[in-house]
Amino acid sequence: MLNPPASPLKFPRLLLTGAGGNLGKELRPRLKSYCDVLRVSHRSELGASAPGEEIMLASLENKAQMMALMKDVDAVVHMGGVSTEQPWNPILASNIVGMVNLYEAARLQGTQRIVFASSNHVTGFYRQDEVVNTKMPPKPDGFYGLSKAFGEDLAELYWARWGIETVSLRIGSSYAEPKDRRMLATWLSFDDLERLVVAALTAPIVGHTIIYGMSDNQTTWWDNTHAKHIGYRPLDSSDVFRSAAEKRQPHIDGNDKAAIYQGGAFVKASPHG
Repeated sequence: MLNPPASPLKFPRLLLTGAGGNLGKELRPRLKSYCDVLRVSHRSELGASAPGEEIMLASLENKAQMMALMKDVDAVVHMGGVSTEQPWNPILASNIVGMVNLYEAARLQGTQRIVFASSNHVTGFYRQDEVVNTKMPPKPDGFYGLSKAFGEDLAELYWARWGIETVSLRIGSSYAEPKDRRMLATWLSFDDLERLVVAALTAPIVGHTIIYGMSDNQTTWWDNTHAKHIGYRPLDSSDVFRSAAEKRQPHIDGNDKAAIYQGGAFVKASPHG
C-alpha cells in the first residue's frame, strides 16, 4: 500500500462498487486516504464498516438501489459486475443493465467522475505479436469482453451528451505476482493499480479516456500514448518475476489460441457455462 501525500486531493464522498471482489478488497483500505467518506458497496455482505466508511448493499441491475447508492457521491470507482467469462444472462444483468443504471443514477444525482473497471479483454482477439493503442477498434474475446466494450461506449455517450467524465481502465492481470508468461506482459501490481485509480480520479480533465492498466513491464502489447494526460506512472515491473515464470512455463505451444491471442485463456473459455 502506498503512502499518500500529506495533503492529497480529497473527495467529500467517494463510492467503491464491487468492494467484495478481488480488486475491490485491495482498493477498499487504500482509497480511504483520498476521501472524507468512502462508501463501499457490493451485492452481498461486506462485514463491519471501518472508520470513515459507509456500507450500502446494492445490486447493479436494481435501478432503485443504484439511485440510492449514488446519492451525494462525488466520484465513483466502479469495480462491480461480472469479472470473468460467464453465460450471457448474468453478464447482461450486471455489466449491461447495471452499467446503464449506474450512469443514469450518476446523471440524475449529479456525479461528475467515474473510474470504470473495463478490461484488456475488450481487445483480447488481437495477436500477441501486435501492439495495440487505445484508439484501435475493439476485438472482444467473449461475452465478458463484449460487455466491457459496451461499457466503454456507454461512458462515451454519457460524456458526449451529459458531460459525465470517465476513465475506462482496461485492466490487465492484477495479482500479487504474474502467474504465467502471458502475465509478464499484462501484469499490474496492486500498488500500480492504486496509482492508476488515483491518477484517473484526480487528473484535471479527462472527458472519456481509455487507458490500459499495466505495470512498467519490459514486454507489453499495449500503448498508452493517447492517455498520457492522465498522469499515470507505473513504478513496478513484472521483470523481477520473469525467471520464475519462465521456469514454470518453459515451453509455449504456438498452435494454442491462448498463446496466439492477447486474451489468453479467455479466447477459449466457454460462454455457455
